[in-house]
Amino acid sequence: MEEFNYTIIVFASYFIGSIAFSIIINFIFLRFAQNLGIRAKLETGERWSLYQKPSFGGISFYIIFLLSFTSYAVFFTSPESFPNTTMFGLIAATAIAFLMGLSDDAFNTKPLLKLSVQILSAIILITTGSYIELFEYKWFNYLLTIIWVVGIMNSINMLDNMDAVTAVVSITILVTTIVIMTLTGNYINIYYFTLLGVLASLIGFLVFNWHPSKLFMGDTGSQFLGVFLAFVGIKYFWNVEWMENTSPIAGNFVLILAIFALPLIDTTTVVINRILRGQSPMVGGKDHTTHSLAHAGFNDRQVALIFGFISSVFSLLVIYGLTYNTLAQDYLQIGIVVLFLLVFSIFFVLNRSYLNQVQ
Repeated sequence: MEEFNYTIIVFASYFIGSIAFSIIINFIFLRFAQNLGIRAKLETGERWSLYQKPSFGGISFYIIFLLSFTSYAVFFTSPESFPNTTMFGLIAATAIAFLMGLSDDAFNTKPLLKLSVQILSAIILITTGSYIELFEYKWFNYLLTIIWVVGIMNSINMLDNMDAVTAVVSITILVTTIVIMTLTGNYINIYYFTLLGVLASLIGFLVFNWHPSKLFMGDTGSQFLGVFLAFVGIKYFWNVEWMENTSPIAGNFVLILAIFALPLIDTTTVVINRILRGQSPMVGGKDHTTHSLAHAGFNDRQVALIFGFISSVFSLLVIYGLTYNTLAQDYLQIGIVVLFLLVFSIFFVLNRSYLNQVQ
């Protein structure tokens, strides 16, 4: 009982302290570096905001992420902590993603360089034991892992085009994972502690990113979050058994559709429409699902709340499916697919209508 109380106190203290640290560090950055991460005062690129703002919010994500390791080692002395090849791979992959994002915020790097770093991040995860394990042939699992990591890194980056949206969606994914780990008793480990830290950093950042925002996370934040969330997806959703008497491949694909619904829907919608218009999917623009919702009459805060609500609905379905055994699991799986297709169809139609009117 004393050990349980100690764990709760440590987790709660670290979580609250990390939120405070995130708020303080972003506040200090705003005070002394008004030009940090600003490429141009007048925004004409991807973001919905008329004026560009400092894009260094992701720095706080990475700092607190690293603090999670040292803090866990201080409070817990479990032998599973270090050395840990899988965790080393996560640190290395996020490090190069963070540096690439930081470089992109400063110099606007070439798409090919970004893609190369994203692939390298995936390869690092694979070689350190973090890869999708669904199929008999390992080479196919490795290929799927590379596609997954690169896809999520780009999806999170593309979704970061309006105040609070990416932060809200990422928070929902992390909360879902933390709740599942807590309910299943899988919470006294370094991964849980790290998830708490990154979640806290996002909440602290959201204080400044909620509309009207004072700063953006930038590629520094979106690239770090992309590879981190891709890792979370691999460890806690791609490779988990969650439905009996059903194909593990089908079940896990459905699980991923639910957890990462909005990043996948937004990216798929944008890519399809850009190809239909004869444009490159790699070039940014104001043609996302968020923009179509704004064109439909919703303000920036309402768009963020809509994304948060939809993410939360999918989250509740996943939590229910992974933590409670029920005879209705087959219906739950079908329900998730139907809901995903419904949301995708609505967003796709809205997006097509928006694009037809602005062309």
